[in-house]
Amino acid sequence: MGGLVAARALSDRFERVTVLDRDTLPDEPSNRRAVPHGGHAHALLIRGRQALERLFPGLGDELVEAGAVRFDPGQDLLFHQMGGLRARFNSGELGISLSRALLELSVRRRVVALPNVTLRDRTSAVGLRGSAAGITGVEVEGGEMLDTDLVVNATGRGGGGPDGWLEGLGCPAPEVDTVKIDVGYTTRIFHRKPGDLHEGGLLYLMSAMPPNDKRAAAAFAIEGNRWMVTLGGWHKAHAPVDPAGFEKFAAELPAGHVAELIGRAEPVDDGDARKFTFPAARRRYFERLRELPSGFVALGDAICSFNPLYGQGMTVAALEAIQLGRSLDHCGVASAAMARRYYRSAGKVIDTPWQMATGSDFAYPETDGPAPAGGTFINWYVKQSMLASQTSVEVHRVMLNMQHLLAPPTDILRPTTVIRSLLGARRSRRTG
Repeated sequence: MGGLVAARALSDRFERVTVLDRDTLPDEPSNRRAVPHGGHAHALLIRGRQALERLFPGLGDELVEAGAVRFDPGQDLLFHQMGGLRARFNSGELGISLSRALLELSVRRRVVALPNVTLRDRTSAVGLRGSAAGITGVEVEGGEMLDTDLVVNATGRGGGGPDGWLEGLGCPAPEVDTVKIDVGYTTRIFHRKPGDLHEGGLLYLMSAMPPNDKRAAAAFAIEGNRWMVTLGGWHKAHAPVDPAGFEKFAAELPAGHVAELIGRAEPVDDGDARKFTFPAARRRYFERLRELPSGFVALGDAICSFNPLYGQGMTVAALEAIQLGRSLDHCGVASAAMARRYYRSAGKVIDTPWQMATGSDFAYPETDGPAPAGGTFINWYVKQSMLASQTSVEVHRVMLNMQHLLAPPTDILRPTTVIRSLLGARRSRRTG
């Protein structure tokens, strides 16, 4: 997804754009080997949908025509936190629920249709050409050399190849923060009928209750009249892949919504489910480098790979692609100054979701890595806001806007929200 949105941004600013993908790309919405997490529940945040529709006008309607499900995140999403459901209300925001495979296929078709973009699958980049002063080309497996004005590394969280290639050319490596979270989750697909999900919701999320309960769950309505049910959690609280173990994990969750759903719904496949593990979130601080080569930038998970349980990655990649376009427009060429400007703006995009995600991760004492300042107090206050959101629509609205990156985290610290959170938390405890 990072490479595709980058290609769209570059297509308005370069004569020719070439996308290299080592995988065999399917002509239908199916999972592929190079995206091991592709078959699991993916959340496209509201801000991400807005960014994608800015890059690809009309994409939302196209996705719905292909079977994606529109939903209001305030009304149609049952969000279970701290022992209760958030208060439901009509938020006026539009969400789209679908599989990662359908989203990627739809975006890829849009990119391939651009007259100056060429996509080459089953093609691996194996090195860079140039020096610490500037990158001038890419070496492709088999010895072919591609001359370039700009290389975008969208190879994902591994990033080892391009990082190593840069160091081999004398370029400094960025500082890296690593937060070990030992996340793992398992997904099964079920047939969906009207009313399958308890209380009339189109989607369901259950977040953990730190520090002791580390489990999470999601049931998303996706195309093809199906449910995508993902169960898992932090620090080895992973769901089994066998059907009986999967059902037992669901039955032992603090709320019975998912267990009720899978007890009624027929599985699409009776075999073992697929599992994905994610040991650590990682952020590379390119914006802190004093020297940057011209002709090279990183984007998406190659800069920052978030805890996938928060569903932030695709949204951040789309926002970074927009910032890349703006940086090119401001500087005119793919210079070192352009790269610096881009990394600074990308860093600002990343700051909020990174702080939100890592702050929540450190609610567990097992989490290891650089903890955000003031995390203990912030987590205590956020817990009060979560409790208050069970009875206060106003607090729920603030939290929804923050989580979908529609508002800054500082909104939760406004005096009126603080008062509502503290009073609402007391009320929720009495009624819970």
